[in-house]
Amino acid sequence: MSNETQKPIIGFTCGDLNGIGIELIIKTLSDHRLLDICTPVVFASNKSLNFYRKGLADFNLNYANTRELNRLNPKQVNLVNCWEEEVAITPGQLTDIGGKYALISLQQATQALKDGHIQGLVTAPIHKKNIQSAEFNYSGHTPYFKAMFNVQDVVMLMIAENMRVGLVTEHVPVSEITKHITRENILGKLKIIYNSLQKDFGIDKPKIAVLGLNPHAGDEGLIGTEEETIIKTAIKEAKHTMMVFGPYSADAFFARGQFERFDAVLAMYHDQGLIPFKSLALGEGTNYTAGLPVVRTSPDHGTAFDIAGKNKADNSSFVASVFECIEIIRKRFGYAEMRQNPLKKMSARMIANAVDERIEENEG
Repeated sequence: MSNETQKPIIGFTCGDLNGIGIELIIKTLSDHRLLDICTPVVFASNKSLNFYRKGLADFNLNYANTRELNRLNPKQVNLVNCWEEEVAITPGQLTDIGGKYALISLQQATQALKDGHIQGLVTAPIHKKNIQSAEFNYSGHTPYFKAMFNVQDVVMLMIAENMRVGLVTEHVPVSEITKHITRENILGKLKIIYNSLQKDFGIDKPKIAVLGLNPHAGDEGLIGTEEETIIKTAIKEAKHTMMVFGPYSADAFFARGQFERFDAVLAMYHDQGLIPFKSLALGEGTNYTAGLPVVRTSPDHGTAFDIAGKNKADNSSFVASVFECIEIIRKRFGYAEMRQNPLKKMSARMIANAVDERIEENEG
């Protein structure tokens, strides 16, 4: 098998047309070394790419238009022209057009992922308000992919060099968080994270920390009862099959660096997990949807309308999302190979090592 056929095919959505998504794509895919480790497929339009290329003279993105996803060029960036019409692009503006075409890109990329034409997908940021429609009635990418792939549940898992943080609740009003803190929900999230750590990250015996909901993890029932009646019960049950610990008081847990002892942390709600993640994470963060049959990653930031169209967007998190997508595909391949036939362990390891060497060369 040639090196070209071993490379995963990675799709890219454009995100909100008026945000920084296309700028991130141009800056990232202008580094031709990425073509050594993946075949990129951008779901956007010629005109939208050219609009932003004009303001990015230092970045040379060459691409080929494609109509057939089963006939991609593995030696260059491929563009699926998702629409032909003229579209008013107004960087930094929240418009219906920005959301409409973000959804078109997302829908076509998701279908390609379902059909197996691409092995992974990196999504550029959308705006949760202007993308809402009869076809997209979700609080973000994570619930959208859960619905599109018809899985019982998924986990929004934030990944960095030194930590992984998953959430029980995502984009939920603070006043409604407690409704979702149930034994079943916590157990379900723990199982997804545990399986993902094994299959997607190659950790044989993962250790997961669980945070409490209330200040000081409830102080044994003095500050709320959820820890005593729900969270501890879920942890006790999970311990039958997993290494799970807690509940920990969130402030002390992060302030004292306890997160470094675990392979992942399960936070009860969005800000409880993402504030420390964005404050303490080493390197660039990636948002990964754990629990899907496919691989989807994204940068850990939003549309950044304030700097859109100004050549100010830092693509570091976007690049990290691409590498994480490729790495998870590699880990899944090795995991499946080693469990399908023990005699194939050596060949799977050899392929994994070859991809590792290629990634290290490009990072260097």
